[in-house]
Amino acid sequence: MTRGILPSRGDGCRIHPVAPRLAPMFCFALLTASCALASFAFACATPFAAFAVVAAAMLPLRPALLVVTGAWLVNQTIGFSALHYPIDGSTIAWGFVIGAAALVSTAAASAVLRMLPQGRTPPMMMVALVAAYGTYELALLAATPVLGGEGAFTLAIVLRIGLTSAVWLAGLVAVCEIVRLIDPFGRKGAMSA
Repeated sequence: MTRGILPSRGDGCRIHPVAPRLAPMFCFALLTASCALASFAFACATPFAAFAVVAAAMLPLRPALLVVTGAWLVNQTIGFSALHYPIDGSTIAWGFVIGAAALVSTAAASAVLRMLPQGRTPPMMMVALVAAYGTYELALLAATPVLGGEGAFTLAIVLRIGLTSAVWLAGLVAVCEIVRLIDPFGRKGAMSA
């Protein structure tokens, strides 16, 4: 029987590129590195919904929330230090709203993956992404009456960022599969012993 990124032992909503004991650190490294890359490439359009789905598919909810928080901190650190975001009340408030939206998005992805049969298959992960992205965007939109920025919610912008998130999700899952195939941490040897 072939072992895939999608496990078979009753853990229907987890992807396993590395041994379970290494999953939190691997996920943290993967998402913080990805977030750093995305932060420099896209600045304010970091694909947190994709990060939320990967974290929720790889980890239980609490560690997934911690990993996404770490990615958000990387994003904010890069934004305020390297990209020179203005240090004012509105920008800082938006930073916290983005962080909260990323966490709510992670919880939504986790819930969807737990509810869906075969939660780890690519179509089901895309369903989780739709739920996570919708939750993320609604959380951001909810802040606009207080913080402004309604203009960022045009259909074209929302679709473009959604497509970007889908591409990032596919890329992150591909990285997980490559790591699983390469087996740099000796997982296959440990599993057969």
